[in-house]
Order: sequence, then C-alpha cells, then structure tokens
Amino acid sequence: MISKITMRALLISTLAAAPAFAQDAVAALPEANSGDSAWILTASALVLMMTLPGLALFYGGLVRAKNFLSVLVQCGAVAALASVIWIVIGYSLAFSVNGNGLIGSFENVMFNGLLASIREGQTTGEFAFALFQMTFAIITPALIVGAWVERARFGWVIAFSALWSLLVYVPVTRWVWGGGFLADQGVIDFAGGIVVHTTAGVSALVVALMLGKRIGFPKTLMLPHSPALTVAGAGLLWVGWFGFNGGSALAANDVAASAIINTHVGASAAALVWLLIERIKVGKATAVGFATGAVAGLATITPAAGVIGPGGAIILGILAAVICFWFVGLVKGTLKIDDSLDVFAVHGVGGILGSILLAIFASEALGGAGYAEGTDMASQLWAQFKGVFIVAAYSALVTMIISYLVSAILPMRVSEDQERDGLDISSHGERAWDLD
Repeated sequence: MISKITMRALLISTLAAAPAFAQDAVAALPEANSGDSAWILTASALVLMMTLPGLALFYGGLVRAKNFLSVLVQCGAVAALASVIWIVIGYSLAFSVNGNGLIGSFENVMFNGLLASIREGQTTGEFAFALFQMTFAIITPALIVGAWVERARFGWVIAFSALWSLLVYVPVTRWVWGGGFLADQGVIDFAGGIVVHTTAGVSALVVALMLGKRIGFPKTLMLPHSPALTVAGAGLLWVGWFGFNGGSALAANDVAASAIINTHVGASAAALVWLLIERIKVGKATAVGFATGAVAGLATITPAAGVIGPGGAIILGILAAVICFWFVGLVKGTLKIDDSLDVFAVHGVGGILGSILLAIFASEALGGAGYAEGTDMASQLWAQFKGVFIVAAYSALVTMIISYLVSAILPMRVSEDQERDGLDISSHGERAWDLD
C-alpha cells in the first residue's frame, strides 16, 4: 500500500511527464510549512552546538590538562560516527513507516524516500525531521564519554559507540518516538529524558563499573584543569538546549515557546539551588557547581518541557539540584564508582526524575497541558515508571554485552604508563596546551 507521503514523492518525481490530474493530486497533498521547517533547521544547528563545542568543552574542562585534547577528539569522533550511522541505517530502523513496535524497516536506508515527503501529523519536510533527529543520535553516545575519560582506549571508544548507537539508541528511539510499543502504552518523553538521558546515564554507570577506577581514585584529588572552559561549555549547552527542547515541538508555535521557557527556568532554579547546597555543605559556591547544577536542571526538564507549566519547571529544577547532588556523593563517595564526570548522577538521574514526575506536573491543576483522553495522573505515572524501567534495564544489559564483545578484540583501558602520561600524548601524539 502506497502511503500519502510516498505518493507525494512519487508524483513529484514524475511530474514533468504526468498528465494534469497528477499535478492536481500533488497540489492536494500537504505542503511543508516554511516557518516550521526554518525553526527545525535552526534547532538542529543548536543541538549540534551542544555536542560540538558545548559538551566537548564542558567535559574537557573537568579533566586534567594532560587529557583535555582526548576528550575533544572523542566527542568529535563519536559525533562524526553517529552521523554516518544515522544516515546509512539508524533513521530507517528508528522512524520508518513500516516495521513493528520493536524496530523499523530498511525502507529509508541512506535517507531514501525522504525527499519531498512529510510524516503524518507533522508540518515540516521529513528531511528536516531526520536532520533534527540526527543531532539527538549524535549527543546521546557522546554523553557517555564522561564515564570513561582519562583511561579508555580510543579504538575501544569508537567500536563501542558504533555498536551502542545501533543496538541501544536506535531501538529505544523506535519504542518511544518511532511509534513503538512504549509509545502505544502511553509513555511520554517530550525531548529525551528516556531516549537520551536514561540510556546514556545508565550505560555510563555500567561502563564505569566495568572499566574500573582511574589510578589513584578516590584517594588522589583529580581537580578540573579549567573550570572556565567548563562554564563556557555549560553556557553553550544551556543555549543549545533551547533547540533540543524547543525544537521537539516540531513547529514554531506556543508549545515550542513554552518548552524553551520551562527549559530556561528549570536550569536557572537548579543552578541556584546547587550553589546554595555547595555554600551550606562545603562553604564555597563554585563555578563548576553552577555549571553542573544548570546541566542537571536541563536534563531533568527535558522529558517534561512541553507538557508542564513554568511553576512545575521551577519545582523540577529545585528537585534536580537536590537529588542529583546527593547522587553525585552516593556514586563517587559511598559506592566508590569512578563515573568520572558524573554522567549517571547528573544526566541519568535527572532524566529519570523528570520522566517520572512529568506525570504529576502535567496536570492542568498544576499548570500543565493535561492528560490524553482516558488517562489520568495515576495511569500516566504507571506508564512512565514502566517506560523508564524497561529502557534502563535494556540499556544496562546491552551495554554490558557490547563492552565485553568489543573488549575481546580491543582492550578497554590504556596501560598504566599511558594513563599516567595522559591520553593527549599516549593516544593522539599531541598536547592540548604547550606550557614549555
């Protein structure tokens, strides 16, 4: 059966030789809205900025100087790799019209069939939509970089990221955003609390456990070499997140405006509360604390940005700071797990928190958008719990399998001598900073 979308592409491709009735058929099919398309293209650029250079600088400033360049190279290489995978096969498996509730088909391999097509219920061309989704496929595996910095072998990073993108990110995207079984069960994830932050955060924790601690952890202080770069990176992430969440409305409308407002106020509340907690607990409000708090707020608001009101966003931001701060201490201090840059405690916990609590703050009585017909707070809360649990469990299991399989061919860690020298020199033969 030829869909409306496929029919449009077919008719346009043969329009020159077609009779008049074919031109009428094309005219009757939906046209892409130029304003909405322009916003999605802009949002795509903003989300790419989140990875390059935002995340690279945010993470890079947090490591020691001898490993700064390695973080930039890893973020860049993962972004390039994820882009190619997405175009070749990832988009098709995640978003193709055909397929099933678990995985899509091969009909859109190499973005085949996307030109001059519009997905049902959308107003932008499918090329623009696929581009926007590609930027999400880029940043998600790049987030995991923060778990293995300063000790992972570069070859292993690349192989792991490729398999993880195909075996974790793509299927979960299908389940939640591509019309899969979690979407059918009413799971809501406006912009990636489950698809992006839960998958990356849980996987980061698993990788950190399997990879082991850095030499000297936790007894040796491993201070950020450049808090200034971290704050600059956080600023780029903050602005880029307007595209991340605002673009997820898939139109230039009030939902996009609401998502951006909620994103900003959620990050603001979280950053302020994180500073307050630091001031109370350690006596100083730090630049790194401000940046980390803002990112925790951004991750937490992401799944709920378009379905809650500003009041709910402020509360989520406050909860993000309190709970994520506590998890940072739990993971590193109590459990002694070297999740180096707190990917699980900030992104994973934040994404999970926002994904569950959106079921409460979506209530119209609390300023939210309300629930779908036949759904109430309790049933939505159950759907969110199920979605988070299934995705977290799947991400953990598949990450463990991928890590073992890749490490059978490529060792996960560099040698102790290479780790002490720093990955800039030992892995890439260059120095980020010439201090001589």
